Amino acid sequence: MEFYAILSVLIVLSAVFGYINAKFLKLPITIGLMLITIIFTILVIVTAQFDDSLLLREKALISEIDFETVLLDIMLSFLLFAGALHTNFNQLKIQRWPVLVFATLGVLVSTFLVGTLTYYVLQLLGLNVAFIYCLLFGALISPTDPIAVLGILKKANAPKKLETKIVGESLFNDGVGVVVFLTIFSIASAPGEAIEVSEILKLFGQEVLGGIGLGLVLGYITYKLMRSIDDYEVEVIITIATVMGGSLLAHQWHLSAPLAMVTAGLIVGNETVRNSAMSKITETYVDKFWELVDVLLNTILFVLIGMEMLVLSFETSYIIAGLIAVPLVLMSRYISLWLPIKFFAKKLEFVPHTNLIMTWGGLRGGISIALALSLTQDMNRELFLVITYIIVVFSIIGQGLTVGPIIKKLTKPSAEKAIPSE
Repeated sequence: MEFYAILSVLIVLSAVFGYINAKFLKLPITIGLMLITIIFTILVIVTAQFDDSLLLREKALISEIDFETVLLDIMLSFLLFAGALHTNFNQLKIQRWPVLVFATLGVLVSTFLVGTLTYYVLQLLGLNVAFIYCLLFGALISPTDPIAVLGILKKANAPKKLETKIVGESLFNDGVGVVVFLTIFSIASAPGEAIEVSEILKLFGQEVLGGIGLGLVLGYITYKLMRSIDDYEVEVIITIATVMGGSLLAHQWHLSAPLAMVTAGLIVGNETVRNSAMSKITETYVDKFWELVDVLLNTILFVLIGMEMLVLSFETSYIIAGLIAVPLVLMSRYISLWLPIKFFAKKLEFVPHTNLIMTWGGLRGGISIALALSLTQDMNRELFLVITYIIVVFSIIGQGLTVGPIIKKLTKPSAEKAIPSE
């Protein structure tokens, strides 16, 4: 199928499923669309017992879509810029150190915990998988997905300081997680070669620091251009050019495009920049345009995630491994956040049960699936795809549906008191 036809089918399905969710289920859009798509896909599989024409068409559609490229190289930059644009910059500035530690040390600790625990679990299940490939799985599943987190937290009414920690960590640990994954992937791809620590640090530094540096430059240039004119149509186009042109430069120079887009979005969305570079009408149009982009791409993404189950190999041992991995991943995240939270709790006012809420509110989504799809067959791709899919489905539906009530219940005592200023 041609690109336009594929895109048309996805948007039509997104519109139909979105309508069903808004009219009947009234769930957060990420949860509702994914749930409806999974149910739709199961019905297609059931009806295939009598007539497999619809199943064959849906499989053909999925096989034509390069999920990894579509998400990581195209959609992710738009989604992260949109998310960062609407993030509270002042709160993020206050919480910058815990967010930074969560997004770096937290991801690294979680990667090794998940990788190690998964290795021993798979051995017990009779699945002989190399430790380096388990580390790869740890790297792809450890970052929380800002796309899933942002959509659900909007309806959770979390305290602003807590929301900033979760959203800020999700925005940055995504870029860091991709870099960690690529670093381990390069080691796993050349098992016989000597590992140079300096080369690993160079790659990590180039991707992370280079990506943030590019984002700072892009954000500053965007700010100066928007400040020099007063034309809301052109200014919206400038923000689009920032994302598309910046992503191309990041890929060309081997820098982290996700971190570049998050940094640029935070600068453009900063209240100081808004007040000095945007008129009220420009600010309205920029915000509404990127809100629409965010919703549209989210709907397409979670429809795609729901349909991905058609290409998975659901062997019994793979499903068991996935079910066991769910609590292991949650436990690893809790442990990886414990020390930073204990350290910063002395300096910053943390709401009660921050670790528990951040563990349960750290959702996994399309990014983990996209990274799992990039594994080679030698890296046990089918096994880790099924495990990842089970974790993502549980995360979006199970955690996503309950994180709001959990936040309300655990933060209720603190909400009744006056919150001290930071």
